[in-house]
Amino acid sequence: MASVSAQRQTLPPHLDRETCDRARLARARAFDGLFFSGVRSTRIYCRPVCPVRPARSENVTFYATAAAAERAGFRPCLRCRPETAPGSPAWMGTATTVARGMRLINEGFLDRTSMADLAEALGVGPRHLLRLFMRHAGASPSEIAATRRVQEAKRLIDQTDMTFAEIAFAAGFGSVRRFNDAFAATYKRAPSSFRRRHRA
Repeated sequence: MASVSAQRQTLPPHLDRETCDRARLARARAFDGLFFSGVRSTRIYCRPVCPVRPARSENVTFYATAAAAERAGFRPCLRCRPETAPGSPAWMGTATTVARGMRLINEGFLDRTSMADLAEALGVGPRHLLRLFMRHAGASPSEIAATRRVQEAKRLIDQTDMTFAEIAFAAGFGSVRRFNDAFAATYKRAPSSFRRRHRA
């Protein structure tokens, strides 16, 4: 009985053993970083998304943090790399990189330069930058920049009397044609339809 109680104490306070075990067996990404599993037979601890074949449930214990797993005598898995789990210093570092990138994009960085220039400004490679944005933002830097331009243009249409040409260039579009194409793709409507509706 005492061993069961001790085992329960290793679990994250908002999760139970059954939930953790199901998430581990399913390699559920939603639980990545929320807990770590230690395998008694190998003395290795893993993330829920570890690609290695899952150990039998009776051989596994669960921990709220990597530190707790290591304190219990487990060593980190070299396949799933617990040090890169969400919430870890490495993961927080990549989130910071994306946050810096988002600030630059919102300032119009990609309106005048390329994604390669953005990657260089952030100190990472273009492919790695794309992976980071897909992981943390769910979209590429160019997609985020395109959305920002359309949103800024829509705001200017609603709140100013600027001409459409002025709005197009103020929002970061390279031409009025790109401005019109972007609105057609996003809203399935011409920019002028919003101005008429606004005035009405």
